[in-house]
Parts: sequence; structure tokens; C-alpha cells
Amino acid sequence: MAIDPADELPHAGLVDEWVFAAWAPDGSAGLVSGHRLFGRRSWYWFGLVQAGHPLLQITEWDVRVRADPFIVKAPEMWAEHHCVAPLEQWTVGNEAHAAALDDPAEALGRGYGVVTPMASDVEWYATGAAVAIDGGYVQDGVAHGLIELLDRSHIEWAEVPGRRWHRWSDGLGPLELPTVRAHTGLRAPFAFPDGTVADWVLTPEGWRSRV
Repeated sequence: MAIDPADELPHAGLVDEWVFAAWAPDGSAGLVSGHRLFGRRSWYWFGLVQAGHPLLQITEWDVRVRADPFIVKAPEMWAEHHCVAPLEQWTVGNEAHAAALDDPAEALGRGYGVVTPMASDVEWYATGAAVAIDGGYVQDGVAHGLIELLDRSHIEWAEVPGRRWHRWSDGLGPLELPTVRAHTGLRAPFAFPDGTVADWVLTPEGWRSRV
């Protein structure tokens, strides 16, 4: 089924969600960046994993939606999911204080970690057509950009694998990914305010759901 470029934008009266992911081909680092709109309020979540370093996580669960719904601003945090060209190119960026979590499982509890300044500026480009899924679509791509980090080398990516999802409905649960069992890869879990959980783990094939 062909995807209408207009479907990149929010759908009036429904809950919309955009999720972007990218990862190093060797599985040594990856990110996930999500944004969900509920009328005039929104959620934002971001996770960065890198071998040998704590999970960096940003979560904002009650953000006022601005005139441009793809800009997310909260105390000491700015983020953006900007559609440069529908079904072709997006900018995914933020500037914030993340929580550094030595044990990723902490993200499913209180989520308290060491406050760590960071900034990311990543361009996401499609490499194929958007494919319909239940309630939306998924699209493969590549990512280019820079993630600036405190007290360690920055991460610079040039054409690393990426994927993105856009879903909309009266109500949404966690994004469904292929599953892996007891995987030892880098992990980025999120506990959402509605009681649901997304527990992602990075594999050489990309992000998977940990069970």
C-alpha cells in the first residue's frame, strides 16, 4: 500500500507517535528517539547506548505541545523531530541533561542516574519506501550526524543503518519489534506513564525487543 506523504503529519483527534532508531553496524552504539502526541500534551523519550559506557536516557512525560508539534521543550531540554522532506529526510536532534544509568534496568524503576549534558544532531535519510504496518508504517534508512558527549569521545556517524516508525490510533501501546531472548547486547528500556514498557536491545541486525 502506498503511503501518503500527508501521513507524516499529526492526525487530528488521534494519538500520533514517531520513533527513530540508528545503530553502528558492529552493534557498538545506537540510539532511539521517540515522540508521542496526545492532543495538547506529549511524551518524549531518548536513549543512547555505547559499549563500555552507561545508558544515557532522557524522558519527559508531560510536555505542552507547541505550535510546531515536532519541537519539544521542557526544563533544561530541547528536542526536535523535523520533517525535511516527507518520506525522505528527517532531522533528529536534542540538547539536554541525560541520566547516565550504569544498570539499564534502573530505567524501569526510578531511573535516577548521574546528570550528564549531551547534544545530538542526526540526519535520517530513507533508503526504501515506507511499508504499511498495523496503524502506520515503517521505513528503513541511514543516519548521519554527531552526538556530543561529556568526558568521552563524541560519536560521529556516516551512513549507519537506521529505521523509523510512525503510528496513529485512538490509543497506542509500545511499538512491537522482533524479539530476542536473554540477549547480552546493549539495552535501552523505557517505562511509560501508562504502565507499559519498551525493553529494547541492540543486535547486529538492529534494535529488537528483549523478552
